[in-house]
Amino acid sequence: MSQSYPSNRLPSLWPGRKLCLILALVANIGLAQETPQTWFEQGQAVVERHLGYRNGPAPATARNVILFIGDGMGISTVTAARILEGQLRGESGEENELFFETFPNVALSKTYNVNRQVPDSAGTMTAIVSGIKTDVGLIGVNQDVIRGDCDSQAGKDIPSFLELAEGRGLATGIVTTARLTHATPAANYAHSMDRDFEDDGDAARFNAGDCPDIARQLIEFRAKTPGSDGIEVALGGGRRSFLPRRDGSDPETGGAGERLDGRNLSEEWLADLDNSAYVWNREEFMAIDPNEVDHLLGLFNPAHMQYSLDRPSDPGGEPTLSEMTAKAIEILSRNEQGYFLNVEAGRIDHAHHATNPQRALLDTIELARAVETAYDMVDLSETLIIVTADHSHVFTIAGYPQRGNPILGRVVGVDPAGEPQTEDTLAVDGLPYTTLGYANGGGFHFLPGANTADAIYAAGVNTQGRADLSDVDTTHEGFHPEVLVPLNDETHGGEDVAIYAIGPGSDLIRGVVEQHVIFHVMMEATRLQSR
Repeated sequence: MSQSYPSNRLPSLWPGRKLCLILALVANIGLAQETPQTWFEQGQAVVERHLGYRNGPAPATARNVILFIGDGMGISTVTAARILEGQLRGESGEENELFFETFPNVALSKTYNVNRQVPDSAGTMTAIVSGIKTDVGLIGVNQDVIRGDCDSQAGKDIPSFLELAEGRGLATGIVTTARLTHATPAANYAHSMDRDFEDDGDAARFNAGDCPDIARQLIEFRAKTPGSDGIEVALGGGRRSFLPRRDGSDPETGGAGERLDGRNLSEEWLADLDNSAYVWNREEFMAIDPNEVDHLLGLFNPAHMQYSLDRPSDPGGEPTLSEMTAKAIEILSRNEQGYFLNVEAGRIDHAHHATNPQRALLDTIELARAVETAYDMVDLSETLIIVTADHSHVFTIAGYPQRGNPILGRVVGVDPAGEPQTEDTLAVDGLPYTTLGYANGGGFHFLPGANTADAIYAAGVNTQGRADLSDVDTTHEGFHPEVLVPLNDETHGGEDVAIYAIGPGSDLIRGVVEQHVIFHVMMEATRLQSR
């Protein structure tokens, strides 16, 4: 473990943190000692400790790493998705296992950001792929950057695992169902003082200065990354941030993109990278021969890709997460040095924000299929697979339903003698309730029709209190359950999330660890620093 935090990126305290640090000293919780350097060293120390638990010879070096992120996939989401997958097969569900739950190494990850008890995806994914914690809203930069202020960013970029892999000759890829410029995928390749600076059309919202927007950083990655021949695979949504703001720019909608600089970044991808291809629909994607293309950019939607449930209705057609994962592996595995692939099921998070459990769980099930797809394609003696979440949600499973009760249904429990009931269990107010619920969010809605997840935002927050669900089909895709605290948007949760791992170095995933330890496990497993 010879890597250290780059000396030219050591932090200096900006004034806004002084009060926080003073309060931390008073509380004796040690925040005054937290710097990018100490975060990095702490992550290395945990891996060193876990190396000491090994018995026998060290495992082979991981030539490849595949990092799966279920965005917002807390443990309650995994449990409910496990049950739903089993019930979709006609089983009771509780005994089922999602594919990645069979992995031999499991740990818990603490997800807080430097300045938040309950985190966001920018800070958490930066920790996962860069080895240090940072503040909410920051991508690929340390905690001393002031969010939204380009002037504060100079000298505070943090190299990601993908950047280090590219610099050492590995192939790299990013697959997501969210926008490619969204926080989680962007943390692999971008350094930004604000996660919302996705294209130059957003510049007026910040002190943008000379900082490049996130979409530009993907296209200009090769030029700014020493030793890189460019990211080999980038697949997801977010087409609008790559196209100029003029009518007709978007091939699917005929509408305009978001770029004010007039650049068409999809065309620049083709011009800048040898033997490259750009696709925007499933037909074009499926026609790509992975043996003939070295660099593949796929932008399948102006914004996020569809939820798994809604994918068949997409006008242009979209590949599944499993299909994108398979194509990426086929392209990346041609590199004899190895590869790093990050796959994100980004819309689990969005369905939870919209309090739409059915879509969140179906996207979790699709993530498990993508993991199985990868597992079947790789040589596990040389490939480390890690599955985790960046954070959780305030999503609950409760109410004492009987075994096999539909996980999306109303609670049907047992009577005092322990016999199964045939009718809904009623609360003290005489109304039925569901097994799945949220601590906060937009409240009960039943919204049949198109886009029934995100339609809740147009419907508004329900503040009317408990609803009578007696005649409501809670298994319908347009059902949004009741919440305790009415908010415009359901929030993330702050509890630990799980890490599942298999392959060389996976034994280092153990215990309860800080989230940024994942980066250091990947570094140790691949011996990337010594390549």
